[in-house]
Amino acid sequence: MSDVVPPEVRPKPAVPAKPPNVAPSPSNSFPPQGPGIGGGGSGISAPPPSGIPVPIGSHGPGHGGSHSVGHGVGHGVGHGGGPAAAHSGGHGHGGSHSSSGGSTLLGYIGIDTIIEQMRKKTMKTGFDFNIMVVGHSGLGKSTLVNTLFKSQVSRKSTGWARDEKIPKTIEIKSVSHVIEEGGVKMKLTVVDTPGFGDQINNDNCWEPISKFINEQYEKFLKEEVNITRKKRIPDTRVHCCLYFISPTGHSLRQLDIEFMKRLSHSVNIIPVIAKADTLTVEERQEFKQRVRKELEMSGIEFYPQKEFDEDMEDKSDNDKIRVSGSPLSYAMPFAVVGSDKEYQVNGKRVLGRKTAWGIVEVENPNHCEFAQLRDFLIRSHLQDLKEVTHNIHYETYRAKRLNENGGLHPIPSSDTQESNL
Repeated sequence: MSDVVPPEVRPKPAVPAKPPNVAPSPSNSFPPQGPGIGGGGSGISAPPPSGIPVPIGSHGPGHGGSHSVGHGVGHGVGHGGGPAAAHSGGHGHGGSHSSSGGSTLLGYIGIDTIIEQMRKKTMKTGFDFNIMVVGHSGLGKSTLVNTLFKSQVSRKSTGWARDEKIPKTIEIKSVSHVIEEGGVKMKLTVVDTPGFGDQINNDNCWEPISKFINEQYEKFLKEEVNITRKKRIPDTRVHCCLYFISPTGHSLRQLDIEFMKRLSHSVNIIPVIAKADTLTVEERQEFKQRVRKELEMSGIEFYPQKEFDEDMEDKSDNDKIRVSGSPLSYAMPFAVVGSDKEYQVNGKRVLGRKTAWGIVEVENPNHCEFAQLRDFLIRSHLQDLKEVTHNIHYETYRAKRLNENGGLHPIPSSDTQESNL
């Protein structure tokens, strides 16, 4: 029987002693960290003082894993022996989402659909625009409005044919017409005035027009102060007044100055020179500059007023219209020609006026400034005209009326629903 040595008494193999204070190779236990993590400077974290290797992915020095992109490395090293200290330091300063501290938009919310929601709402309700034309008889007021909107919107009556002569206006009359373009509906109301200044005695001839403008403010105000008012108050207020200046080529009449001076604080006045084809190009530019100078000397501020500009962009755009500028600039007052008849010019059908020496094309910028007036009135400033009417002119009238009555008083009875104004 052979001698068997039990396992517990077998001699253990000799293990070579590990040199003291020797750190393991960085290539084995400390793979390089990403550059710039934790503010360490070199991008490679140093081992802990104890020299004990830490497996990859554990919460060791540098702490640059999935917990922190902030200060974890710099504070995780050197605060106490071993991985526990490094782990504590990393969690104390690391963040889980953002190193900047601000919230980050992680997905699509849909805020940009607000514009589309507003568009759908306004498309359902539609738009209102009320324009008044004032000037001598025979200056083409009604024809110009028809040309602006390319529709028979002025002095519409039953049985009136297109080729018939437009009758002379004998009273202030509002004519409404619904225009639709591209799915957008607009209720356009044209306020035609009597032959302004046609009488021999023209004293206070602006009073009927001023009275009509204020009556529309009064109607809107009474609807506002009712206890059970309508969800959408009918807007009959005059948003724009086109004042037609006779193409004399000399200067403004005193009646023109008095009218614009008295009504410029209650309505948006846009002066236009009518029938500009009766003037040469040189006469037209000289007349425009003379009119602007007389308006400035008389203290008349026509639309757009400088104090109503909301920002520098509006000021820059409106200054191009207000300032005199060079003779080639299209500044106010616009020299226009209106016509609702079409002619054949170079193989195209165009709106124009036929003369002995040719056809004046209404929409040709080289012939007149009708295109500039239409762009200004409809394409760029229509909404602003409505806002200025409501926020400036109507609010001025409203404050005056309420001050006269000692403030806004409640309506005595809901049965009558009448305003005390």
